[in-house]
Amino acid sequence: MKAQAIAILITVGLAVAAVAGDYFLKLASGQKSPFSSWQFAVGMLIYGLSAVGLVYVMPHLNLAYLGVWYCVTMVLCLCILGTFVFGESLNLREWVGVGMAIASLILLSRLS
Repeated sequence: MKAQAIAILITVGLAVAAVAGDYFLKLASGQKSPFSSWQFAVGMLIYGLSAVGLVYVMPHLNLAYLGVWYCVTMVLCLCILGTFVFGESLNLREWVGVGMAIASLILLSRLS
């Protein structure tokens, strides 16, 4: 497998890990003292570790390319998390935005 493909897979994994951090931060936000909860600490730890991982991936991908993969993965995973775990809903305009994010990833993949 090429180094770039491995870097993309790692980037997607790091984005999923960051979404796990978001899960804990969302749980912390519902606490009486969110910043002193264990959920906040776990969320921040996961975020920090994903940031460390990105530093290792950055030499292998252009920042714009890495950013699109990372952000689109996060957008999709956060939509899934919000919808299925927290019972949130998206309106039509938000679903159009998700579709455009996916389209940007497809265009970027085909053009590079």
